[in-house]
Amino acid sequence: MVTKTLFRKIARINDELEFQINAAYDADDHMIRISEKALLHIDAAIRKVKELVSPHVFDSIAEEVYFFKKLKPQISYKFIYYSTILELESHKPDAGNKIVRKYYEEEQEKLKTFYSKNSEFYSYYTRDATYLDHKYFVRNSYDLKMKLSSEYYNLDASFTTAKDHLLAKFIAYGHYEDYLKKQIDKLSDISSRSLSPLVWSGSKVGLIELVYALYHMRCFNGGNIELSEVVKFVEKSLETDLGNFHKTVFEIKTRKQGPTKFLKLVDDNLQQHFAHQDSDGL
Repeated sequence: MVTKTLFRKIARINDELEFQINAAYDADDHMIRISEKALLHIDAAIRKVKELVSPHVFDSIAEEVYFFKKLKPQISYKFIYYSTILELESHKPDAGNKIVRKYYEEEQEKLKTFYSKNSEFYSYYTRDATYLDHKYFVRNSYDLKMKLSSEYYNLDASFTTAKDHLLAKFIAYGHYEDYLKKQIDKLSDISSRSLSPLVWSGSKVGLIELVYALYHMRCFNGGNIELSEVVKFVEKSLETDLGNFHKTVFEIKTRKQGPTKFLKLVDDNLQQHFAHQDSDGL
């Protein structure tokens, strides 16, 4: 097959893929469902491209570089992007906005680590440099002195070069950064419009002591509910993160002052309040 014909077929596959991904988006932007649908289409598209390219002998190094530097990453990055979104949203904590925001911000920090780790090639990519293209984007032309990904040897040499997968990651993570920022901005907007005026201003240990006591008094759902569900509800309602709840409970149980320090403080404060009211004749 003539290389120009090959490129036209790949362009059509990519155009069709873009249409299929756009069609996968639903009214409520449910990203887990969208990502699952998108990944099925992307996988099928990549397989079609691989069938065309693997046996193909390019007419020149320039054409081979063009495919692995420009065409393939524009398809393969989509798989990396939606796989990352699926992983992110599938493991998102079912908690309040503050905790979810922290979760997204931790992902942003992971991206910084990734860019730092691959800073040399990232600089090459952002400068649109070309002087190492013959090593980076031509099959079986890698230099063992180059920094190669540990996953390189698990990839098909007929459809992979030393850096096309890493370049696709840069493109995918650029879109992923935008996604994270949008989610964080949405949470900020929701928080600013929050109708609840309640914020827990006492100690977290005190709140854990209180919640644990109420739970064991069967105050929630007549006792027909898991402690973890109660903790999630409290965290979400009061916009707080109670951390390792069970570890804190153990520390409360074994502390020298006794396990009911906060509850005694609540009792003393309430007794004083009522006594003061009585002395004022209220």
